[in-house]
Amino acid sequence: MKNLFPHSATTGDVTVRVSVSFLPEQSEPARGRWFWAYHVRIENGGARSVQLVSREWRISDGRGGRHDVKGEGVVGEQPIIEPGGSFDYVSGCPLTTPTGSMEGLYRMVGEDGRTFDAEIPRFPLIAPAVAT
Repeated sequence: MKNLFPHSATTGDVTVRVSVSFLPEQSEPARGRWFWAYHVRIENGGARSVQLVSREWRISDGRGGRHDVKGEGVVGEQPIIEPGGSFDYVSGCPLTTPTGSMEGLYRMVGEDGRTFDAEIPRFPLIAPAVAT
């Protein structure tokens, strides 16, 4: 799993795994635009279901600028993840620099109504060097 998702964090019974890919076909370095896709897998290792209700991202660019993104669910969903189950989604991130990073948290609600924050591991956004 480490090869597919090199970045991971576990909070209680919830593990968040992330892989990231630079997308040169959607990037325009000459115009100051770089784009990455990231694939997230959220795994429930517990005995009760959990629901992802909201997200908070901290996106940093190569100049030290930070952009916070908060919202309900992910990709238009507030998935319920059954015990032993997982939820996968893919999204993207543009930056105005060729490097940066992302990290954050998912607000989760357990079957018992208890809320908790599941950590999203910090992962780098690094565009490959372009030969000149």
